[in-house]
Amino acid sequence: MDKSDIRASLRALRKDMIRPDTVAALCAHAAALPEGQVVALYHAIGAEMPTQALAQTLLDQGRTLCLPVVMARDQPMVFRLWTPGDPLEDDMAGCPAPLDLNSEVVPDLVIAPLVAFDPRGYRLGQGGGHYDRTLAVLPQAIRVGLAFAAQEVELLPREPHDIRLHGVLTENGYRAFI
Repeated sequence: MDKSDIRASLRALRKDMIRPDTVAALCAHAAALPEGQVVALYHAIGAEMPTQALAQTLLDQGRTLCLPVVMARDQPMVFRLWTPGDPLEDDMAGCPAPLDLNSEVVPDLVIAPLVAFDPRGYRLGQGGGHYDRTLAVLPQAIRVGLAFAAQEVELLPREPHDIRLHGVLTENGYRAFI
């Protein structure tokens, strides 16, 4: 299967997976996440793994949160400080993002959404390339995918620009790849 086929099948599958028990299980495993004081989350859209409860769990751990902002479609994203309840506005990609009044930061840990991942640590995103472009300019950041365990596939098609994850957090726990 090519990337578009994988996206189509797994997008449909993950809609049925968003349940309170799944999200609670994921948060219970958040203590196993790698260290990182400034953590980049994302504001879930559609059937992406919800992040509201995880955000509170990370704050309770004493971490600082930020969200990505797409400033231009073909450029790396920037990250702005964020706390749940802060006002958001749509960025250039139409995703909710902190206002430009919020300070820009460089995250130590990037928690990225995904459509699929494989056992080698490669992720398949929505197809815009925003995370691959951004992770390429943040080599020091620890890269973790946030997913349902059922989003794992045997092998993803890979391109030279694809950036591997250090690990993935699912409702079954944290799994390191690198």
